Amino acid sequence: MMRVTTVTNTRELAHPAREEIRLEGILHALSDPMRMRVVRALATTDDELSCSCFVLPVTKSTTTHHFRVLRESGVIRQVYRGTAKMNGLRRADLDALFPGLLDSILDAAGREAGRLGDRA
Repeated sequence: MMRVTTVTNTRELAHPAREEIRLEGILHALSDPMRMRVVRALATTDDELSCSCFVLPVTKSTTTHHFRVLRESGVIRQVYRGTAKMNGLRRADLDALFPGLLDSILDAAGREAGRLGDRA
């Protein structure tokens, strides 16, 4: 079972420390098309994006679930900025732990999206 960082404020969200991120958690998180869509969008910018930037064809509660899976696996970092929950890719952590993995997965996902005619 993965341990997550302690939350001291109700507005702080729990994230795994770098050394707690596991390959199987990353692969599980990225195995879902909606979560891959989020990660692909985050990979196109160095900025954080608010949850409202993502229009996914699922319910709000399902969208929340997808973001939680990405956060708890260590793929993204979420922080509150005012009332907005901002999301950023944990690229430095992922690249340090699994060099080339994220780029390979993003490249494969982009090729698959092109092959299937899905640009999301």
